[in-house]
Amino acid sequence: MPPAFRHRLALYRYSVPFRQPLTFKGKQLTNREGLLVAINGQWGEIAPLPGFSTETLEEAEAQSLACLAALRRGEQAFPALASVQFGFGCAQRQWPSKLSAALPPYPLLQGSPAVLIQSLSAAHWQASPPARLKLKVARYAMEEELALIKQLGERLPTTKLILDANGGWTREQAQRFCAGLTLEQIDYLEEPCAGFADSFAVAEASGVAIALDETLSRRDAWYCHPQLKALVIKPTLIGSLSACEALVQRARAGNLRVVVSSSFESDLGLGLLARLASEWAPNEPPGLATGQWLAGRLVNVAGDVITDSLHCLYQAAY
Repeated sequence: MPPAFRHRLALYRYSVPFRQPLTFKGKQLTNREGLLVAINGQWGEIAPLPGFSTETLEEAEAQSLACLAALRRGEQAFPALASVQFGFGCAQRQWPSKLSAALPPYPLLQGSPAVLIQSLSAAHWQASPPARLKLKVARYAMEEELALIKQLGERLPTTKLILDANGGWTREQAQRFCAGLTLEQIDYLEEPCAGFADSFAVAEASGVAIALDETLSRRDAWYCHPQLKALVIKPTLIGSLSACEALVQRARAGNLRVVVSSSFESDLGLGLLARLASEWAPNEPPGLATGQWLAGRLVNVAGDVITDSLHCLYQAAY
C-alpha cells in the first residue's frame, strides 16, 4: 500500500442469534443485529436496541456511512444518533494505556417467573451465592413477580436484588409492588415509573432506593434525591462518551454509584463497555451479563474481529 494510503476505514453489519427469543418493549427478536466500525485498526459497535433506541439500525447505518465518507474526505465526522456516537467514539478514543480488568458482572434473570422459579431448584449459585442479582420486573403479573422475589430471598438470603422495571409501572402500580417487597432484600429499583417525579414519589412512600437509567438516556432533568442510589449508564443509548463522562463526574459529586450497563451488544461491544467500566467505575460490578443470551461471537480468542462472518458495507483507504 502506498504511504499516502496507510489509514483504513470499514463498516460491517452483523447478526448474532439469541439463545432463545427475547422481547423488547413488546417486540420479539430472535437475532441481535448491529454494525461494527473500524477506524485505523480500532473498533466500535453501533447497535440500536429496538424499543429503547430512538433510531433504527437502517438510520444508524446511513449516518455511519456518511460519517465514514466525511473522514475519507479529510473532514471531521459529527454523528448525531446515539448509537453512532458511541461506536465512532470508541473507534476514535484514546484509551488509557493501562486498565485493570472490570469486576465480574452480576447475573441477570429475565423471563417468565414460573420458569425462573423452577430453575431456582437447580441454580448453581446456592453453593456460592452472588452478592447481587439483577431481575427484570414489570413484565408479568405482579403477584407472580413478587412470588419469585420471595423465593429468591428464601433461597439466596445473602444476595441483594437489583430490580429493573424500565419505567413499566404507573405510580399506583409501583407503590403496590413496593408494598410487597422486603426492603432489606433490595439493593435498588431501577426506573419504576416513566417519569422522574413519579419514581421518587414511590421512593418516598415506600422507602425503596432508586436508580436512574432511561432518565439518563432520554437526557431528562434529574437531581440528587436522598433515595437516589445509583446511575445506570448505557453508552449505546446515551451516545456521546463525553456525555457519559459528565454523568460519571456528577455521580461522584453526589456520592452515587455508577453502573456501566449494556444494551445487548455483541461480545465486541461488551468488551468495550468492560473497558469503560474499569475506567469509570473500577469498584462497581458492571451490568454486562447480557452476553449470556447470545449464541455467537464476533471476536476470536486472540481478540481479533472475525470479519469473515460479517457483511462488509464499506471499506476504504485514505
